[in-house]
Amino acid sequence: MTFRFEKLSVLVVEDTVPMRKLVCSVLDTLGVGRTFTANEGDHGFSIFCSERPDIVIADWHMEPMSGIELVDKIRTSPSSPNKFVPIIMMTGYSAMPRVAEARDTGATEFLVKPFSANDLAKRIAHVINKPRDFIEADKYFGPDRRRRKLDDYRGPLRREEDR
Repeated sequence: MTFRFEKLSVLVVEDTVPMRKLVCSVLDTLGVGRTFTANEGDHGFSIFCSERPDIVIADWHMEPMSGIELVDKIRTSPSSPNKFVPIIMMTGYSAMPRVAEARDTGATEFLVKPFSANDLAKRIAHVINKPRDFIEADKYFGPDRRRRKLDDYRGPLRREEDR
């Protein structure tokens, strides 16, 4: 299936200039219509609020506001214009605790550096074609962390809607 991204707007929040340029170049090659950039999370949140992009791609490690803090702010701040926006978290670290922390903060997808243009295109296509329901709980707001439905699951049903 060929994707047409010309109507898509993407915010790239990345503090390293060469990586920011590379991501923007890949987005341009994919045909993304509008790309906005920021060099750290706080600036990224300001652009997010004013431009309201369709997707946010954020690096994890930035100062003074990290990508994780940006995800949390987008998902929980009363001033966030779209708490449901798909967020792709980029990082050079692929350890499972890192992936779990991004997921538990509300990131929609995880992308490990270095990545190919195809890897980024797949993540974008995935958030468009397979959006997940959002969950609001006492300590979490974000996409449903359960990716698979196990038909043979026999354990306890802990959620009200599962009963």
